[in-house]
Amino acid sequence: MIKHLLSGADLDAAIATQILDTAAEMATVAGREVKKLPALRGRTVVNLFYEDSTRTRISFEAAAKRLSADVINFSAKGSSVAKGESLKDTALTLQAMGADAVVVRHPASGAPHRLATWIDGSVVNAGDGTHEHPTQALLDAYTMRSRLGRIAGLHVAVVGDVLHSRVARSNVLLLSTLGAKVTLVGPPTLIPVNIAHALASGVDVSYDLDSVLPNVDVVMMLRVQRERMHDSYFPSAREYARRYGLDGPRMRRLPAHAIVMHPGPMNRGMEITPEVADSPRSTIVEQVANGVSVRMAVLYLLLGGNNL
Repeated sequence: MIKHLLSGADLDAAIATQILDTAAEMATVAGREVKKLPALRGRTVVNLFYEDSTRTRISFEAAAKRLSADVINFSAKGSSVAKGESLKDTALTLQAMGADAVVVRHPASGAPHRLATWIDGSVVNAGDGTHEHPTQALLDAYTMRSRLGRIAGLHVAVVGDVLHSRVARSNVLLLSTLGAKVTLVGPPTLIPVNIAHALASGVDVSYDLDSVLPNVDVVMMLRVQRERMHDSYFPSAREYARRYGLDGPRMRRLPAHAIVMHPGPMNRGMEITPEVADSPRSTIVEQVANGVSVRMAVLYLLLGGNNL
C-alpha cells in the first residue's frame, strides 16, 4: 500500500497493473449518459499548480469531479505565492482546509516529496522540475496496452529532449518495471551521461534514430523544451528536425503494427510533422482521453479504494 504517488519508482509491477486495470474500469464511465461515480463524495482534492498547464490540470480536475470529489484549483499566479509565501506555508494552509489529496506541479525537482512530509493527505506528483511525471507514464502505459494488448516484451523508443524531460524518466522507470525494453534516442547533448544505467537495467541509448525505428513497437516523441534550455543544445530547429524529427518517410520505416506517441503539447514540424501526428498510427488524442481514466484510478485507489 502506498499513500503518495511521487515517482515511477514508487510502483512495482503489481501496483502498476492494478492502476491500469482500474483505469480500464473507469474508462467505461466516459460512455455513460451521467459520467459520474460517488466514490470520492465528501473528499477534497486540491490542484496546486506552480507552472502553467492545460492538459494535466484539466485532466486531474475532470478525474476528481467524475469521482464526485470537491475540487479546489490553486494557481500560483494571483495567489499569496506571488507575494512571497513559501511552499511550506501554502501546505499548512491546505492542511488546515482539510485537503484529502494535493495534486502538485512545481518547477523545483523534489517539491512534491517535501510537500508529502508537511501534510496528512495524499500527494500526487503532476510534474516536478526536470524530475518526474508518474501519471503521464501510467497513461502512456495504459495507451500502449490498449493498442498493442501488452506491455511486457515491447520495445519502446523514447526520442528527443531526455535531459529536460520528466516524462522520459517516469516512463523508463515504469516501462522497465512492467517488462518493456526502452531505448533512449537523441543528440548526445540532450541525453545525460549514464542515465540509462542510473534509471533502470536493460535501458539502451542511441544517437541514430533511423537505425532504431525498424525494430521498435512504440516510438514516443518528446517535446523540445525550449523554455528550459539556457544554452544551444543543437545548431538549429531545422537541424534537429532533420536528425531527430519523425516525418512521413521515417514513420513508414516502422513495423506495420507500431504506434506513435507524444505527451503534448507538440512542436509540429520540429519533433513531429502534421502527417505523423494526424495519422492512424498516432495515439496522441487517445492519450489525452486515457489520462482522465488513469487519474481517476489513481485518485480512487489512493483515497477511495484504500487497497493500493
